[in-house]
Amino acid sequence: MKHMKFLLYALFIMLFAVTACDNEDEAPVDPINEAEVLVKYLESADSPLGKDYVSSDMPSIMKATEVKTLNATGKVYIIDIRSADDFAKGHIKNAVNVAVGDIFSHVEGIDQSKYDKIVVVCYSGQTAAWTTSLLRLAGNSKVYSMKWGMCSWHEDFSGSWSNTVANGNAYASQFETTANAKTEKGDMPALSTGETTGEAIFEARVAAVLAEGFGAAKIKNSEVFANLSNYHIVNYWKEEHYNDPGHVPGAMQYTPKVAMQFAEDLTTLPKDKQIVVYCYTGQTSAFMAAYLRILGYNAKSLLFGCNGMIYDKMVAHGSMTVFKESEIMGYDYEK
Repeated sequence: MKHMKFLLYALFIMLFAVTACDNEDEAPVDPINEAEVLVKYLESADSPLGKDYVSSDMPSIMKATEVKTLNATGKVYIIDIRSADDFAKGHIKNAVNVAVGDIFSHVEGIDQSKYDKIVVVCYSGQTAAWTTSLLRLAGNSKVYSMKWGMCSWHEDFSGSWSNTVANGNAYASQFETTANAKTEKGDMPALSTGETTGEAIFEARVAAVLAEGFGAAKIKNSEVFANLSNYHIVNYWKEEHYNDPGHVPGAMQYTPKVAMQFAEDLTTLPKDKQIVVYCYTGQTSAFMAAYLRILGYNAKSLLFGCNGMIYDKMVAHGSMTVFKESEIMGYDYEK
């Protein structure tokens, strides 16, 4: 009996040793960098759009004039994402009122073969730009935002742009022309969706960013200028305008359709600091903020862009996008 117990004990030790050796032979599996997998997927031909949207089509914006022309022949599907109350007070004929949180399921239900384009309409064009960015990245190539929002449709809706907050000069004296070097390249943000493929990670991130809403992706210029050192500030326009009429103090210049690629300057963005992206009007920067937030960056779009900071300088420059009365088309609308 004692001999039998000894044999069983010896057998147990041998099995344990073999198992331990087998485990030692297995190489540890390194966790993937989800953000890097995701950005390479979105920049590839395997992405939902079939190309790198950021370096090709972004931003995807159409004017009110084109919306009106296509609407007359039933070739545009119009999605108005304003509140139900404001939609009831006046909207474009044939427009459908959809909450931003429901927009993906709504777009999936559209027979897109019937339309040349799908346009997303908001108050100023900025929320629609953020929403359109998410839809486009998900493969909806017919979706555009309407430039200037309902402000460009009729003067009755122009309040978002027709004021000194949107078209102001409060920070004109503080703009600088000294170039600021980008920071060194580093790691991308840490994502934890638990997924391993670009497609699955993307789906999880779109859902998360959509749930946040545009409120998490926007910031006022007064908040930024209250403490400029709190932010990594991205001047998202061409270099010649970065130098003249200048830029927000401390801002670094990132060239549209080039700089935000993984192989270029994307990883100069900090993963542990709030990023503020600004452009001329806040519409292009809203597109970019949506994309960066999908990648895990804490990015925000500066509301109304430089129109709200150096409006007169932009007008005097002559080649920068500014909102003016001529942008208000005075088109008919329904209640």
